[in-house]
Amino acid sequence: MRINRYFPLFILFCLQAVGQINPLVVKDSIAQKAWVENQYANMSLQQKVGQLFMVSVASNQSKTATDRVKNLVKEQGVGGVIFLVGGPVQQAKLTNDYQSVSRIPLLIGSDAEWGMAMRLDSTYAFPWNMTLGAIQDSAIVEKVGYQIGRHVKRLGVHINFAPDLDVNNNPKNPIIGNRSFGEDPKNVAQKGRAFVRGMEKAGVLSSGKHFPGHGDTATDSHKSLPIINSSVGRLDSIELYPFKKVMKSGLSSTMVAHLDVPSLEPREGHPSTLSKNIVTGVLKNQLGFQGLVITDALNMKAVSEFAAEGKVALEAFLAGNDMLLMPENVLKAKETIIEAYNKGTITEERLAESVKKILMAKYKAGLYNYKPVDLENLYEDLNGVENDVVYEEAIEGAITVAKNNFALMPIKKLDNKKIAYVHFGDDSGAPFLKTLNKYYKVTRIQAKDIAQYKKELANFNLVIIGFHKDNSSPWKGYKFSKNELFWLEEISRLRTSNTILALFARPYALLDVLNFDTVDGIVVGYQNSEIAQEKVAEVIFGAIGATGKLPVSAHDELPKGTGVDVEPIQRLGYSIPERVGMSSEMLAQVDTLVQHGMDSLMFPGAQVLIARKGKVIYNKSFGKPTYQSEANIKEESIYDLASLTKILSTLPMIMKMEEEGKIALNDTFKDLIPEYAETELKDVSVLKVLSHYGRLPSWIAFYLDTLTKDRKPSSEFYRKNPSEAFPYKVAEHLYLTRTFKDSIYNRIGRQSLKSNRYRYSDVGYYVFKEYIENTYNRPINELVDEFLYKPMGLQRTAFNPLNKFSEEEIVPTEEDDYFRYQTVQGYVHDMGAAMQGGVGGHAGLFSTANEVAKIMQMYLQGGYYGGERFFNARTVKRFNTCYFCNKNVRRGVGFDKPQLEEKGPTCGCVSRNSFGHSGFTGTYTWADPDAEIVYVFLSNRTYPSATNTLLIKSGLRTRIQQAIYDSIIN
Repeated sequence: MRINRYFPLFILFCLQAVGQINPLVVKDSIAQKAWVENQYANMSLQQKVGQLFMVSVASNQSKTATDRVKNLVKEQGVGGVIFLVGGPVQQAKLTNDYQSVSRIPLLIGSDAEWGMAMRLDSTYAFPWNMTLGAIQDSAIVEKVGYQIGRHVKRLGVHINFAPDLDVNNNPKNPIIGNRSFGEDPKNVAQKGRAFVRGMEKAGVLSSGKHFPGHGDTATDSHKSLPIINSSVGRLDSIELYPFKKVMKSGLSSTMVAHLDVPSLEPREGHPSTLSKNIVTGVLKNQLGFQGLVITDALNMKAVSEFAAEGKVALEAFLAGNDMLLMPENVLKAKETIIEAYNKGTITEERLAESVKKILMAKYKAGLYNYKPVDLENLYEDLNGVENDVVYEEAIEGAITVAKNNFALMPIKKLDNKKIAYVHFGDDSGAPFLKTLNKYYKVTRIQAKDIAQYKKELANFNLVIIGFHKDNSSPWKGYKFSKNELFWLEEISRLRTSNTILALFARPYALLDVLNFDTVDGIVVGYQNSEIAQEKVAEVIFGAIGATGKLPVSAHDELPKGTGVDVEPIQRLGYSIPERVGMSSEMLAQVDTLVQHGMDSLMFPGAQVLIARKGKVIYNKSFGKPTYQSEANIKEESIYDLASLTKILSTLPMIMKMEEEGKIALNDTFKDLIPEYAETELKDVSVLKVLSHYGRLPSWIAFYLDTLTKDRKPSSEFYRKNPSEAFPYKVAEHLYLTRTFKDSIYNRIGRQSLKSNRYRYSDVGYYVFKEYIENTYNRPINELVDEFLYKPMGLQRTAFNPLNKFSEEEIVPTEEDDYFRYQTVQGYVHDMGAAMQGGVGGHAGLFSTANEVAKIMQMYLQGGYYGGERFFNARTVKRFNTCYFCNKNVRRGVGFDKPQLEEKGPTCGCVSRNSFGHSGFTGTYTWADPDAEIVYVFLSNRTYPSATNTLLIKSGLRTRIQQAIYDSIIN
C-alpha cells in the first residue's frame, strides 16, 4: 500500500501560486471577455461539451478519414483539431475546409517542437531541444521559438504543443532524449522561457509538456504507463522546476503527461492525466497555473487501457483538464460527459471554467477575427532563407568543444600538418569532409580493419574521426558500434598523430567509450545536418569559435556543463547572404550578369566569390573551361591569375622585406640592381614604381626578339627538350636559353623614362623579382609559398601548376597562334613570365576564387589570418595609401584603388579605403574594409583568343560589383 505524501507537497508549494498571472488574458481584456461571454451564452450544452475536445487528423489520410473529422467538426462542434503527418498545402486546405463548417472557429494544434517538420514533409526542421540546450545565449533560442512560431501561424495553427520542459536525467529515456533541453533544471527553465517568449511573440500559443515531468523514466508512455519514483522534494527541485519558472513567462497552456507518480498520487497505477491531486491540486491550485490545461493524447496505451471507452475522457475532465486531446471515441466521450453533467457530477461552474478558458485561448490566438489560410506562396513562406540564418546561428552557439588537449582546436600552423579523416556511423559525412577541405587538404581514409587503419594512418599527424548518425528524427539510433569503439581506442593510441573526435549525434553516445585518455580533442555537433557538419569543420579550423556547454552528462569525464571556450582565429567562414546583411534574392542578379557574359561570348566560364564580414556568402562556378568542353567549371578549377600575381605574390614579399628593413619605399632602382646606376632608371623609386608613377613603359614584348622572320620560335633561343643551357620551360616542348635572362634585364636597363604621368606598367615587377630572389638567394615562388601560401593552408595556389595538378584541373587561357603555337593550359599566359620559366613578378600565379579570397581577407584583417600575423596592420595601411592622388594617380602602393574621376577600375560604389587589382586573362579581385566585402571574379576571357576584349568593353566585372553593393540590406 502506498504512503500518502500529498499533504507535505501542499506545504512545500503553498506559497508558489502567489503572483501567477493568467496567460490567456490579452491587453484588450474587456473586448476579450465580452466575446467569450457572448459565445458561451449562445451555446447549447452539446456545443459547450464539444468545445472540450481536440480531435486528430492526418492531411495525407484518405478522403473518407478526413471527411469523418469534418463531420465531427460540423455535427459535434469539437473545439479543435490537431494535425498529425502529411504535407503543408493539403493541411492548409483541410484547415480552411474544417473552419468553414465550424460554428466557432477551431483551435488548430500541432506538435512542432523543432518546427512543422516534426509532422509534415516539405517544411523546415530546426535544431532539437538538446542542441538548443547547449547554447549559452538564450536570445538565440528565442529566435528559434519565434521562427517556429511564424511557420506555425502561417499554416493556420494556433497552438504549438511545445516546448518540451522535461528534465532528461535518464539517458535511457526512449521518448524524450533529444526533445529535452537537458538534465539541468535551471538550464531547461532558461531555454524554455526563451522558446516561449519567441513563439508567443509570433502570435502562437505555447504549451509546456509533459507535466509533471517525463524525463526520469525508461518507459515510453505511448506503449505503457511510466513510473516516476521521485520524492516530493526531488520533484519540486528538478521535474517541476522548469514548469514553475516558465509559467511565470506567459506559458499559455500545459500538457499533462500519462505518468504514475506515487509521491503525488496515492492510487497505484493511476495516470497523472486522470489525477485530480496532480492536475487540480498541484498544477492549478498549488502552482497557480491559470492557463489552458490539456491532456496528452488520450488514445495512448498508458491511459487508454485504464478505463472503459468514454470514461477516460470523463476522468480527465474531472481531474481538472480543460481540453481533451485525441480521445479514442469522441462520440462516446462526449456522451459520457453530458451524462455526468446531467447527473450533477459535473457542475455548470466547472464546465464554464474550461469552456471559457478555451474561448479565451481562441481569442488570444486571433480567432475572434478568423481568416482562412492563404495558400499562395505557402511553400515558399515556410522554406525561406531566414530559416537557415536562424538554424546556423543556433548550431554555432551549440557546438561544444568538450576536450581540447594542447589547444589542438582551432588548428594552427597548417604548413606542417598532414590530416586524415575517418568516417564512423551510418549517415553521410560528405558536407563535413568537403568543408574541412576548404581549409586544408584532408584525406579520407577507409579500411576494413584496424590493422589496415593503422597502416593507412601512419603517414598522418592529425586524425579527425567524424561520427555521423541519422539526423531524420531525434529518436534514431545514436550509439557507436562495437567495432567503432575499438577502432576509436586504437586510432587514438597512435603515437604518430593526434586525434579529434567530431560527434554528430546526441552526447549520450559518448557514454559507451571506455575512457578518453588518448583522445586529444572532442567536439560535439549534436546533429548530423549539413549545416552542423559545416559549422563543426569551421570550429576545428577557427573560422568561428565555440561556446557551447554539454546540456547532459555524456561520460564520467564529461559531466553536464562541460565545454572549453574556443576563440576564432579569423579564417574565412561560409554562410548565406542574409547572415551578413545581404539579400540572396538581389544577389541573383550576379548569376544573371555572369550568364549574360557567357551568352555574349565574353568568356567560356568563370568563378565568382563574394565574402562579407569574414564569411563567404556566394561562391559559384559557371560555364565550362572552353566552349567545346564537356566538363563544367568547379570550385576547384584553377585559373591563371595574370596580374593579380602582383598583389598576391610579389607585393607580399615586398611588404615583408619592408618590415624586415630589406627594402624601403624610397629605395631606387640603382639600390636594387647596381647595374642600373648608370641608366636613366637609376633614380626611379620603389614607391613610384609600385604606384605606377615611375615613368616606365607599360610592357616590353621580349618574346618578339626570339621569333624568326615568319614569327615562329627561333632555334637560336629554344629547344624542344630541357638542358643546362635551356632550362626555362615556356610551354610544352619549348625551352628557352639561359642567356636570355640577361637580355631581359639589359633591355629594361636601356629603357628611356616616359612622360611624368600615370602609366600602368609590368616592367618594375621584373626588377622586384630579381631583387627579392637575389636578397634571399631563392626563387620567389618558393619564398612566397613558404611565407604565405603554406601557412595559410592554400592548396591550389601555385606557379607552374602542372608540377602539382593534372591538366584537366587547370583552365586553359588561349589557343596561341603567335608565339607558342599550342593550347596554353597550365602554363602562364603572359609571355614575359613564361620566358622566366613560368615565374614572373608580374604574372604566373594560378589559383581558385576561394584561395584568392583568403589572401584578400588577410589584407582586410590588417595582415592577420588563421592565427598568424603576416604583416603589421600599419604596413597594410601604408601600402593601401594613395600617395599621388594629387597628381591624378589613383594607385596605392602595389594595390589598385578606386577611380578619382568618373571611370575606373570599380563600380564607383566602393569606399576610398578599398583596394584590389585586375588581370589580363579576365580576372579581378577587390576588398573593401568599410563594407567588409571581398569580391573575386576569375575567367579565361582570353580563350580562345586574347583579342576578345568584350569582357573589358562591357565593364561586366564592375557591373557585378555594383550588384553586390546593391544587395546590401544591412
